[in-house]
Amino acid sequence: MDGGVIQEASAEALRGGARLADVLATIREAATEVPVAVMTYVNPVYRHGIGPFLDDAAAAGVAGVIVPDLPVDESAELESAAVERGVDAVLLAAPGTTAERLGEIGRRSRGFVYCVATYGVTGARENLDDTARGLVDALRTETDLPLLVGVGIGTPAHATEVSTFADGVVVGSALMARVVAGDLDGAIALAKAFREAMPT
Repeated sequence: MDGGVIQEASAEALRGGARLADVLATIREAATEVPVAVMTYVNPVYRHGIGPFLDDAAAAGVAGVIVPDLPVDESAELESAAVERGVDAVLLAAPGTTAERLGEIGRRSRGFVYCVATYGVTGARENLDDTARGLVDALRTETDLPLLVGVGIGTPAHATEVSTFADGVVVGSALMARVVAGDLDGAIALAKAFREAMPT
């Protein structure tokens, strides 16, 4: 699912020695009042152990976990363990998902539903696909949870457009491209521009 920017960011983090414990320690140290959701691959979760991973995440102040490569039909153990620890297990819904499966995702997700905007891998795009609106519209009848759109959100203008039909956006590659390039100030400025592009 990950495109080139996220792959490079992941590789750079590993080259720098970053580990799961380091990420959670940073979240704990930040002690932000804004809820924090972490996104990770399923392998580190399984290696750490689902229970221990969620224990450590909850202790760090994590409000939600997103595991994109863990499909809904394999996520029951994570969901159950997350509920026990007061952590939201956020599920993904993708274009082309059947109505039955969308209903299951809508019922089982916690916190919000991550709506994948387009087919293909992550990465900023010049234009948004119509698939995003169709997916959000289909999920509106299945859940009362907030519906956030991610994958392909490349500019603050995209965020403004998405806010006309969804409840928020998930931005990864557009920000990480600047981080990978060493432009931390640019990443912060862009994050601020994305936030300002969304209605309050």
